[in-house]
Amino acid sequence: MELTIQVAEVEAETGRVVEALQRQVKLPGFRPGKTPVSIIRSRYQGDIRQKVVENLLPRAFKAQADKENLKVIGTPNIEEIKFEPGEPLWCKAEYEVQPEFDLGEYRGLTVPYTDPQVSDEDIEKRLDGLRDRKAEYVNIDPRPLADGDYAVVSLQSTAGVEGEPVQSDEVILHLGDAQTMPEFSAALRGLEPGASASVTVDYPQDYTRARLAGRKVTFDVQVKGLRRKELPEANDEFAADLGDYKSIGELREELRRDLLREREGAAKQEAQGKLVDSLVDGHQFAVPDAYVDRQIEMNLDARLRELAAQGIDPRKLNIDWEELKKAQAERARRDVKASLLLDKIAERESIETLNDEVDREIHRAARQMREPAAAVRMKFEKDGTLRNIVARIRTEKTLTFLFENARKVAPETAQG
Repeated sequence: MELTIQVAEVEAETGRVVEALQRQVKLPGFRPGKTPVSIIRSRYQGDIRQKVVENLLPRAFKAQADKENLKVIGTPNIEEIKFEPGEPLWCKAEYEVQPEFDLGEYRGLTVPYTDPQVSDEDIEKRLDGLRDRKAEYVNIDPRPLADGDYAVVSLQSTAGVEGEPVQSDEVILHLGDAQTMPEFSAALRGLEPGASASVTVDYPQDYTRARLAGRKVTFDVQVKGLRRKELPEANDEFAADLGDYKSIGELREELRRDLLREREGAAKQEAQGKLVDSLVDGHQFAVPDAYVDRQIEMNLDARLRELAAQGIDPRKLNIDWEELKKAQAERARRDVKASLLLDKIAERESIETLNDEVDREIHRAARQMREPAAAVRMKFEKDGTLRNIVARIRTEKTLTFLFENARKVAPETAQG
């Protein structure tokens, strides 16, 4: 877009800028606000010129964009400026607009999907997990430790961590288990209660405890005892202890329903992801870089929050953020295309977020935050969360619409 701002408007804006400067500047020999205009114009010529450009160009651009009904994305890039005394202000601006595209086929898309099943074995595994959480650890007579044993140990770090040492008077280690660092299992095998050992453990970067992640830590370990895990029997008494269940059979049926809901949700989500991929692949249109940049920033911000929640300082991870942004560009571009497509489908199908749906989300958040719903709503309106909730619900309903109107086929058929 080429913009031309006439001399009269430029001179009027220049006068306003000069007046504002005259009120602000303090020069030796002149009272505040009384510096002659000629001195202001001479001494602050560059600042005046810059301020006039900053004031006039955005207004002129917006006016022209509104006149042409342009849906401009982001801030325009001013490529050329001609600004000479006594002449119109001229510039050339490059800008991005919201993409216009024709919506192709989105009903009846083919997607691989099979109704999930839950077997008796699946239920027993889930039941075993509940029994494991209620397990008791019983002391047994001393003997050399072996894989499968539960060793009671005290430990204290002697090297590898900053500040106060890591220590605990009683930790239960399951030797040979995947959840136990292998260095502990190797050092403790064959030891009996009363024995001690020095163990150096090489923790991975993604270890759950931030103080230990990515470090090589040496511990003094004292074996204090040996225990056996005893699981409660899967009977009516166990079921009643877990909740309002009249029998173990009733608990098993509840576990079956829970597992089926989980698997149906996961299978539906996977199918929806494939439907979105099909939509993106089937529509070719340009995506504004401003949208892509914003999506990348959102993705990185989310990742930083995840690291912070784990107690990890991203500044210590030696991450090349520019390379990371480049690596995420294509994924972000597809995400933006998907968002634009889903939004257009929702508009075409008159899919909207209902007030009752928003109210349910507000009340759920209020319960979690232990605050009045009205206060949470006001907070969400102020920080933009409410707008995000409305958009998320609309997107979820659109994805459900796509799934319900898709042609589901067995995975083998889809591959063939």
